Amino acid sequence: MSARLATFAASLSLMLGVSAASAETIKIGVTPGPHAQVLEVVKPIAAKKGLDIQITEFSDYVIPNTALDAGELQANSFQHQPFLDNQVTDRKFKIESVGLTLNFPLGIYSKKHKDWSGIPAGGTIAIQNDPTNGGRTLLLLQDKGIIKLKPGVGTKPSVADITDNPKKLKIIEIEAAQTPRSLDDVDAASINTNYATQAGLTLNDAILKEDAKGPYVNVIAVRSVDKDKPWVKTLLESYHSPEVKAFVNDKFKGAVLPSW
Repeated sequence: MSARLATFAASLSLMLGVSAASAETIKIGVTPGPHAQVLEVVKPIAAKKGLDIQITEFSDYVIPNTALDAGELQANSFQHQPFLDNQVTDRKFKIESVGLTLNFPLGIYSKKHKDWSGIPAGGTIAIQNDPTNGGRTLLLLQDKGIIKLKPGVGTKPSVADITDNPKKLKIIEIEAAQTPRSLDDVDAASINTNYATQAGLTLNDAILKEDAKGPYVNVIAVRSVDKDKPWVKTLLESYHSPEVKAFVNDKFKGAVLPSW
């Protein structure tokens, strides 16, 4: 090897080493399913911008915020704004949203009945036991004329707020992650899209579904002290790219919607 070529090779090696060393690494918590799948598409886009994303999956809706607040994660992507607001109020987390991600229209599913009209009087309906997702389901049932709720309940009504239940439905509350497994035991269950996807269900299988509207767009959350850091801007630019939008539209066929 000539002296000039050796010098060039050494310089190139040094440049690559500096580039690798200068890449910033962040850990992002997600729930399995669409959130994780989309972030896998974001990852190489962010890498080109000098941001190394490490993805950690969680099976529930509480630990990702606990881990973020504790500094074990730098961001998470799994929740809508009302859920985040409720967590911040109840648990005093110092975290906040910095950008929109996906919209997951909520569905109610059944293994026993082909449509809602088949649900018998006194039938059992499983809903999520957290205030925002359970409340969201109750609002869906009210929107479809199945129950009535007290006026002014906002986005977090509870079962106690039901004022009229003509079919005498029995509403049971369970962890959101367990709702797909309940389908063998109940007449119908409200299932968040990420858990429905894991269970092999699509929104087309739902016997009732939410309109794609309202406040339930999902967000990326970070610690409040980090919100203005450069990597946050890089993360959002990477997520809100045309490539990611195309992936969401092609992969989920309207069951999951890009919100940017």
